[in-house]
Amino acid sequence: MADFKPRDVQVAEMGAGTTVLRSRTWERLKFETEYARQKGTTANSYLIQAEQIALLDPPGESFTDLFLEELGHHLYYQRLNYIILSHVNPNRLTTLKRLLELAPYATVVCSKPGANTLRSVFVNQPALASPRDNEAQDLGIEFGSQTLKVHIVRDEEVLDLGNGHELQFRFVPTPRHPDALCTYDPTTRVLYTDKLFGAHVCDDAVFDEHWKTLDGDRRYYFDCLHAAQAPQVEAILEKLTTIPAKLFAPGHGSIVRHSLSVLTLDYRRWCQQQQTKDLNVALLYTSAYGNTATLATAIAKGVNQSGVAVQTINCEFADPAEITAAVKDCDGFIIGSPTLAGHPPTQIQTALGIVLSTATQTKVAGVFGSYGWSGEAVDLIESKLQDAGYPLGFETIRVKFAPTEDTLEQCEKAGAEFARILNRARKIRAPRQASADVMSDRTGQAVGRVTGSLCVVTAQSSGIPVGFLTSWVSQAGFSPPAITVAIAKDRELDCLAHPGEHFVLNILKEGRNLRRFFIKPATPGENPFVNLATEPAANGCLVLTEALSYLECTVQNRMDCGDHWLLYALVDYGKILESTGVTAVNHRKSASQY
Repeated sequence: MADFKPRDVQVAEMGAGTTVLRSRTWERLKFETEYARQKGTTANSYLIQAEQIALLDPPGESFTDLFLEELGHHLYYQRLNYIILSHVNPNRLTTLKRLLELAPYATVVCSKPGANTLRSVFVNQPALASPRDNEAQDLGIEFGSQTLKVHIVRDEEVLDLGNGHELQFRFVPTPRHPDALCTYDPTTRVLYTDKLFGAHVCDDAVFDEHWKTLDGDRRYYFDCLHAAQAPQVEAILEKLTTIPAKLFAPGHGSIVRHSLSVLTLDYRRWCQQQQTKDLNVALLYTSAYGNTATLATAIAKGVNQSGVAVQTINCEFADPAEITAAVKDCDGFIIGSPTLAGHPPTQIQTALGIVLSTATQTKVAGVFGSYGWSGEAVDLIESKLQDAGYPLGFETIRVKFAPTEDTLEQCEKAGAEFARILNRARKIRAPRQASADVMSDRTGQAVGRVTGSLCVVTAQSSGIPVGFLTSWVSQAGFSPPAITVAIAKDRELDCLAHPGEHFVLNILKEGRNLRRFFIKPATPGENPFVNLATEPAANGCLVLTEALSYLECTVQNRMDCGDHWLLYALVDYGKILESTGVTAVNHRKSASQY
């Protein structure tokens, strides 16, 4: 960037005994979708100094050295009493370990799910029992020669730092951050909101004086992080309404002072928009190291930006009843899993069992996951869903180790493709207010319920390859194998007009978007195959190598059927190109159109 600046830590006073330390970068910090606007970011940490001293949310390892050097100018490390973690992630733990070496008497304050993450990352200890218990608890986690002192807070617990700084904690869990806490300080009336009300923008303004210029960045941040968990976010907003905050102190971006009411209303409106969409997807996942969660976020963004609502559920923290309700209500579902010791985690196995016993086979499915070595979990889930007959809305995504920027772009495109397939393959719904003409066309609506396999017919016309999309195909004989294909007369395909003409019937796979190349008739001189992988069949016509299977056929007869020709053809040869997969099927509302 032309205005590139080095990373730094900006310091500003917020109120009585309260300081913000904004670790800043003007470059894109990570590959995650939420950073894609490439406006840099700030990682906000907050220091409250009263009779006791508390630090909220030290930044990730990108800022460790800069942050600790600056923090040392504002306190004597050995006097630091509390380190409050609004949520725990491995990236932040690098700074935490260094900080604990400097401040050995500090106690870490977090939720019970956060403590479980600390135990697993620091010393690979098993999770604490009953992560939903609303009880305070103190424990020590041994790592190296140190003991990490942890205080697990309960919802609405108060931590008195003195001088009126009685910090009040609120549990605000979401699927992406099941350990999330908000913290309120009544003395300064600051609500520390962590992942809520933020934006990935780096500038010199500590507060949001120019909040109107942030509208697009705030909405983008919401869409990336919160759109897929809108019901939980809306519940959190309701929970926080009783807190008389005058400042929102988020984990990223400007501190919200001037647009507090406006931004709160925006969040409510955005949540409601998500929940009133016509179609919705249940995205079920667990994530061992955060990689599968990152993939889930990118897929959810692609679905959401295509006009379909997404409900993300982290199965590690969800009741089976919640999963069951989401699967019953959704129009399609997507399952993401890491691979642990060659298997999906227990929570995903439970979720898969719920899906197989609850979801009808008309619902569109998707599978994705990350792995370190083998990736068997993704293959197992895919095979179970295919064996059960669920159509897949995108090609299964397998990612080794951490996703790259290209991988996340692929995930977004997969989400968009899933939404498109869902719009086409959903159950036909009755219109809310049917017109008299539509109501009178009941025969056409009934005939439209006849479904057919989506195929592409390829042939040769004067030595030039041609192709068209059809779903009007049926088997017409066993021995020899034969099919019938209905072709609209306006296609003027003279190359299939006489007995002995050859063609290839390419049967398409659900989840692959080959049909887009053949939806509209090709214009003269246009080659619809230029961007497709093909190979010649024995009869000289083209095979789409990304199809599910293909048949080489010879026309035997042609019948005049009103506005269509009906071809009867023998199948000379056939081949399956992919042993797994579900045939793409065309659903129609009316017999008056394809």
